Amino acid sequence: MEHHSIPKDSFSAVCVMVDKIEKMPIEDIKKELRVAGIPSDAVEGILHALSLRSLSELEEFLGSDSGAVAELKLLFSFANEYGYADWLQFDASVVRGLAYYTGTVFEGFDKDRKLRAICGGGRYDRLLSTFGGSDIPACGFGFGDAVIVELLREKNLIPILTQEIDDIVFPVNGELKQAAAMVASNLRNKGRIVDLILEDKRLKW
Repeated sequence: MEHHSIPKDSFSAVCVMVDKIEKMPIEDIKKELRVAGIPSDAVEGILHALSLRSLSELEEFLGSDSGAVAELKLLFSFANEYGYADWLQFDASVVRGLAYYTGTVFEGFDKDRKLRAICGGGRYDRLLSTFGGSDIPACGFGFGDAVIVELLREKNLIPILTQEIDDIVFPVNGELKQAAAMVASNLRNKGRIVDLILEDKRLKW
């Protein structure tokens, strides 16, 4: 977006709009961008950039002096040295619609690309300060358990869960908590798997 002189205060809004590129007709996205004040030539340029599928294409589009190109080249060179470059694929259309990302973003998919993204994340340099801490460069991601389960089911890898608790020990009142802990300890010493409940909960019989 710097290539098209898009103001920094418009960055988050533009990211949210282009993040819908697989969910909305392209003409609707163009309309939203224009309504947000993005010039028509910049809209076309942004959408063209999102269609690029190689670093060489991106470098040709942005120029060899682009900081974004340099950062991505460094990332892929590290991936090559670590031995997992074959697992990475450049895709300029990956946009995370969250304002706290400050660098490269990514999404993870199954090898056959049959399912939606398993996980997604990126780099954020200024996120921790929003929670009262000091700014520390960091990288993180989140993933969806529904997609993981779907993938495991397709691969027949969902484990058959067996009973893991032999005994449940809980005191019927607060004065018996120590006694309950002693009973649980004695059972565990005998090889039993014990769940000790010490929370003050109302029992349901």
